[in-house]
Amino acid sequence: MREQVEFVDRRGSASLKWDALEEIYGQKDMLGMWVADMDFRCPACVQEALGDYMACGAYGYATLSGRFQDAFIRWQRERHGYEVEREWLRYSPGVVPAINWCVASMTQPGDGVLVLPPVYFPFFQAVEDNGRRLVESPLVWGEDGFRIDFADLEQKLEQVKMLIFCSPHNPVGRVWRQEELERVAALCEAHGVLIVCDEIHQDFVYAGARHIPMGTVTRAVTLTAPSKSFNLAGLQNAVAIIPDGELREKWDRFTKPLHLASGSSFGYLAGEAAYLRGGPWLDQVREIIYGNYQYLRTSLLERWPLLRIAPLEGTYLMWTDFSPYLAREEMKDFFEKECRLALNYGGQFRGGGESCVRWNLATSRELVQQAAEAVHRAMEARQAGM
Repeated sequence: MREQVEFVDRRGSASLKWDALEEIYGQKDMLGMWVADMDFRCPACVQEALGDYMACGAYGYATLSGRFQDAFIRWQRERHGYEVEREWLRYSPGVVPAINWCVASMTQPGDGVLVLPPVYFPFFQAVEDNGRRLVESPLVWGEDGFRIDFADLEQKLEQVKMLIFCSPHNPVGRVWRQEELERVAALCEAHGVLIVCDEIHQDFVYAGARHIPMGTVTRAVTLTAPSKSFNLAGLQNAVAIIPDGELREKWDRFTKPLHLASGSSFGYLAGEAAYLRGGPWLDQVREIIYGNYQYLRTSLLERWPLLRIAPLEGTYLMWTDFSPYLAREEMKDFFEKECRLALNYGGQFRGGGESCVRWNLATSRELVQQAAEAVHRAMEARQAGM
């Protein structure tokens, strides 16, 4: 029997998305569509694996059996066509720590590190907090969505030692094509630039798009995790794929004094179960998310046709430009006070996104409908008051 995906009300569960609304946005009674995790109960296979472990009643030091790595390697091979070797794998409590560890261990203070904004804001922090020089090559928003400005990229690559790349791209939802990845890789190889690729959204692709791991194109460092795919972020179990032996040695030297060589037994058990038996559940989740995107996009554009909405090829995040209707300084009051929506504002992601918002669509259709109606009511009230 096909497992049904269940929506779960996470209020009162110490959920950042829901229980930190007052701390972050100043009020509790809001619809949480910001931080990128899901409002879906984890697949039954994960709940069963953790339940069996909990039932033993003892949670002491655990040995890493290799089952998680085997499940991860199988997932990468069967879902993404990436043949990963076990010796390439390293642990991190999350992709964000892993980005910081790569910057700290694989570049030198003062080195240039390139990002392509608008992009996930911890990229900027990883560069700046580690004393490296941030260089930006903004993406270009055209009629068919976002694209890389390759002329600008090539110029900027002359100034840097590392490119932090996002694939699929958070927040604009692009899934890069083979020829784009090959061109990025060729330029980086020509300029001696290391690619660190955040592929945590690799399992969310739609509408005929296909995720191509950067590691199948060039010997990049790839960072990913089961956390986005199966709603396991709280279990802190990310993976760095480092095919190059010298880079692995740099990683190992840096992380050795941190004493974080392996992760939580809960995270390994959950990840193993998800990768082995969670595929059908994930396929249903993708259908729900893409349906939410189609609904929200259609609902907004029917009433407010001047909005610009980036096509959703990957991730579960929708990028929307409200500049035809709202001034930048109006955004916060409009969404928080008039709509009572908690969203991520585009300014966090830089790259000219100050008039944009990022929606998290990994939730129930009912909440997406409520969010759309909140925008409609607030926009109509504004127009009536003009």
